[in-house]
Amino acid sequence: VQLQASGGGLVQAGGSLRLSCAPSGRTGSSFAMGWFRQAPGNEREFVAAISWTGDNRYYADSVKDRFTVSRDNAKNTVYLQMNSLKPEDTAVYYCAARLFSIATTVGGYAHWGQGTLVTVSS
Repeated sequence: VQLQASGGGLVQAGGSLRLSCAPSGRTGSSFAMGWFRQAPGNEREFVAAISWTGDNRYYADSVKDRFTVSRDNAKNTVYLQMNSLKPEDTAVYYCAARLFSIATTVGGYAHWGQGTLVTVSS
């Protein structure tokens, strides 16, 4: 499966952005999807994940209550709505896919897309 994340950009602190991820290829399979981010000099970290059905969602503590992960399987797209953005949210954001069960670790995902840069100015 190939993944393409989009929607990044420059936003002021307190603002919002919505990222999208559109898998292609084996789209008929049941993929759980994850969002991760990597700031300069830091390791890639988990942000949010959603199961194939959308019934289960997990969030990193740092984004809980500010970010919302969702999916529209009819459009084959996964979203990350980011509200109340902070400068420390600045990073390259990646979407990732894995078959069936949800995961919250980098190593749990086999398929990765190109990242999209989110920059939050203070």
